[in-house]
Amino acid sequence: MSIDIKPLAPAERKACPETFNFGENFADHMFIQAHDRVNGWKNAEIKPYQSISLDPSAAVLHYGQEIFEGMKAYRTKEGQINLFRPLDNFKRFNRSATRMVMPEVDENFHLDALKELVKLDNKWVPNQDGSSLYIRPTMIATGAKLGLGASDQYTHFIITGPAGAYFKDGFSPVSVYVADEYRRAVVGGVGEAKTGGNYAASLYMSEEVAKKGYSQVLWLDAIHGKYIEEVGAMNICFVYGDHIVTPKLSGSILPGITRDSILKLAPTLGYTVAEEQLDIDVILADIKSGKITEAFGCGTAAVISPVGQLCFKGEDYFINDNKAGEVSRNLYDELTGIQYGRREDKFGWIVKVDC
Repeated sequence: MSIDIKPLAPAERKACPETFNFGENFADHMFIQAHDRVNGWKNAEIKPYQSISLDPSAAVLHYGQEIFEGMKAYRTKEGQINLFRPLDNFKRFNRSATRMVMPEVDENFHLDALKELVKLDNKWVPNQDGSSLYIRPTMIATGAKLGLGASDQYTHFIITGPAGAYFKDGFSPVSVYVADEYRRAVVGGVGEAKTGGNYAASLYMSEEVAKKGYSQVLWLDAIHGKYIEEVGAMNICFVYGDHIVTPKLSGSILPGITRDSILKLAPTLGYTVAEEQLDIDVILADIKSGKITEAFGCGTAAVISPVGQLCFKGEDYFINDNKAGEVSRNLYDELTGIQYGRREDKFGWIVKVDC
């Protein structure tokens, strides 16, 4: 399949703003293509960023048949633009598609399409320290019918926009509230798929904990209500000295690309890692006794986000005196060093965009 590229004239292109908030500014162009059950994927094009027209009966509006991804492009100090593990994102995109009864995409074709899009909008990849170009591939069900069932038409698009450094006040720990009443996902459900409904279902608790002064929600499993799953839009890790533990994937936890990167990277820095079923009561006891020396969330947005405080059933537990720890910092420096080309990419994670 070929891509029809329809670029804006140079005079029509916007300049990337010097300051920007995440998800509020968008680059000049977008990739888009359509799918139907008869013809498969068709009409792949890169065109000026614009609105999408939907029939009011489109399945995505009524039954939430939708998936998305999140990845970034980074500009090195030499001006090279790097993508970080993009094929792994597209593989996860396809796993989400299968779970949501949506068509898979050709991973290599879409990597080529993404590279063309980033190449065209390369001036939107910021060069400020810690900044990046955020990339949002999305697929929505567009079939115009109200009958409950998988749609027969879909639209897949990729939009991008500049993202600033996640830590505006430095590498500071966040406070986390453990949800003891509500649940994010269940085993056998769609928790391991990156679909919008999972995030919509988390908004109520996010609003409630913000009122209490906490920045993130830590979710527990839906069956026993005691096993740790993930934090908001991040996976979670706990550190015992030089040993890192994270909840094992259960079918209700999103398999994070950053999480997987940490599990592979940490041993090269002298740390041991384990994926285990983590009981909240055991974790809190280990925080209280000092056995747990650090905790951090990990995800595309922040890469590594130190956790300095957990609140469970009205009691606060402070980790490492509410300070960022050495393990978190070392992992952050090493992983961002690979992304920005400052450290050797021993794993072959970087895909370069030739501009």
